[in-house]
Amino acid sequence: MSAAERPVKIVVLGDSLSAGFGLPASAAFPARLADALKAKAIAATIANAGVSGDSASGGLGRLEWSVPDGTDAVILELGANDALRGLDPNLTKAALDTILRKLEDRRIAVLLAGMQAPRNMGPDYVRNFDAIYPALASTHPVVFYPFFLDGVAADPKLNQGDGLHPNAAGVDAIVSRILPQVEELITRARAARGS
Repeated sequence: MSAAERPVKIVVLGDSLSAGFGLPASAAFPARLADALKAKAIAATIANAGVSGDSASGGLGRLEWSVPDGTDAVILELGANDALRGLDPNLTKAALDTILRKLEDRRIAVLLAGMQAPRNMGPDYVRNFDAIYPALASTHPVVFYPFFLDGVAADPKLNQGDGLHPNAAGVDAIVSRILPQVEELITRARAARGS
């Protein structure tokens, strides 16, 4: 099998939103994304490196073993817990920035999934936190998806009882919305592999 034909190895580095908190593994974001790509005959394997409760700094701390050698692309979905805990947005941004730089050094393509702070954190916090992801996307060569929970956040029909974690229908909604960016990520990963 040539390098071009080999399935693209994607790691989803995230928190409970991508780990599939409260859902069977088959309904978690990585599994449902793999199903969607398979349905489009796109050869990819997707590893679930989501850890419930993880912060951006936690993701940085486990980056080396969560994203093993041979990984072609990463979907980076971290920061929701930072916002829920009211952590300093500068700390979150610094951790994500370091993750992105380390992945760039390894020539791994990245899809950066943005997050928004809960609106009850106050306008200053919300403004500072929400600005993290567009700023990172403007300074790193990432595929950018501005808000991982776009169209799902705050919709009771798409979330579990806690109002924070998507249910199976919510995960499917996320997958269908983010799929074009994931396809762009795979295109970039293949191009980098071929160069």
